[in-house]
Amino acid sequence: MSVPNPQQQTPLLDALRDRTNHHHSPFYAPGHKRGQGISQPLVDLFGAAVFRSDLPELPELDNLFNPEGVIAEAQNLAAEAFGAEHTRFLANGSTCGIIAALLATCGPGDKIILPRNIHQSAISGLILSGAIPIFVNPEYNSDWDIANSITPEAAAAALAQHSDAKAVMVVYPTYHGVCGDLRAIAKITHQYNIPLLVDEAHGAHFNFHPNLPEPALSAGADLTVQSIHKTLGAMTQASMLHVKGDRINIQKLNRALQLVQSTSPSYLLLASLDAARQQIAIHGKELMMQTLDLAAKARSHISQIPGLSVLEPLNTPGFVDLDRTRLTVKVSDLGITGFAADEILHSELGVTAELPMPQHLTFIISLGNTASDIDNLVKGFQNLTHNLGGGRGDDAGTTGGRQDAHPTRKFTLCGTGILPVLENGARSLLGFPTPSVSPREAFFSPAETVAIDKAVDRLSAELICPYPPGIPVLMPGEIITPQALDYLQHILAASGKITGCSDPSLQTIKIVRK
Repeated sequence: MSVPNPQQQTPLLDALRDRTNHHHSPFYAPGHKRGQGISQPLVDLFGAAVFRSDLPELPELDNLFNPEGVIAEAQNLAAEAFGAEHTRFLANGSTCGIIAALLATCGPGDKIILPRNIHQSAISGLILSGAIPIFVNPEYNSDWDIANSITPEAAAAALAQHSDAKAVMVVYPTYHGVCGDLRAIAKITHQYNIPLLVDEAHGAHFNFHPNLPEPALSAGADLTVQSIHKTLGAMTQASMLHVKGDRINIQKLNRALQLVQSTSPSYLLLASLDAARQQIAIHGKELMMQTLDLAAKARSHISQIPGLSVLEPLNTPGFVDLDRTRLTVKVSDLGITGFAADEILHSELGVTAELPMPQHLTFIISLGNTASDIDNLVKGFQNLTHNLGGGRGDDAGTTGGRQDAHPTRKFTLCGTGILPVLENGARSLLGFPTPSVSPREAFFSPAETVAIDKAVDRLSAELICPYPPGIPVLMPGEIITPQALDYLQHILAASGKITGCSDPSLQTIKIVRK
């Protein structure tokens, strides 16, 4: 007789289903009372059933901040599935997990080593914790205009110079699916008896197929944050934080999560985490094989289209592995930017990318994609190149292509800021210094608004970044350079989106008052 697999269970989902079907008179929040007070347009869009499950922390549904029942059971099952010792469900996205990781390991004035191409949530964590960032240059791929991972050698040099650092944080994988040598970085970090924190938002699926990169916890990470909604089957904003080993103070982490999670977490999101865990734990290898096969088909066909290039694994510093379910396609040889290509694909050809950038577009291929999606993607690129004259950049302007105002200029988020790339592919040595004051001090300092041409060499009071990918170009306390402003204007001119600036037109900017 076979023993039932515990991963088949969905304790939180089951409890929510039970309460949804339990008829009673509700005198508790939310105000719509199990859907009875929801406006008709919402019912028309979503249906009535989902609102009956929009319940609060009833006794049978446990408490996210002090779980002893079905949430505790669901988190324990997730820890087993993802290879962790402790798992915490996040209803405020990976953002709150990254912030909590910083709050749990660093206090005011403490140093933390991290790459400059870190997500803006880490900068928020610096502001809230008062920690001092020690930025390490990620490696840069000039052919693709992509910042990779930091190298073990760079991490070792930073730790040797700042041996009093309280933690190291890395991005693994990057938005483009690039993975650095995390195992070596973990080994170096642990020589200083400090934890390695990993922003693994885009790598939640790694643990479920051998042809995917090594999961962060297996490589030696002490804490990792994963956006289950990005690559697996949870609802948007549903994420997990995993801990392994004894370098993270769990009680301090729990207190930090209470600061950044809602006291009214959505059980729709929490239950989706329970269901997504069961799905990937039971069917993960099969689902990931299907996903990898679809990605391979897309790579094969798109790489044969004239004028297009597909990012493949490169054995270069900061790039030891690639998540092959992440597809990055260079379109700059067509004479257009990724922003322009994205506009055509989305508006005219029915294909929508995850991330457009100046030279390329990135697509997430996941367990939810179908063979039909891949066919549409390939056809979309075929039509795009055909409409642009078969990949001839000099024809783009006369065949309906959108050309950028500065087609030969390249930039990258690299090192401690934006580095312009020269026409011969060399990288300029101009960039941003480490913030002159801590992000927290700058954030809470008096600020003033000045014209953009008056802001050079002043300290930024704002957290400004193109989104996606959400990597800050300017952060509070950082010196504003001409290169940063030029890059931001370049993004706006190419129809990119910028967040965090009080003036969306970027005619003015907030600076720290002298």
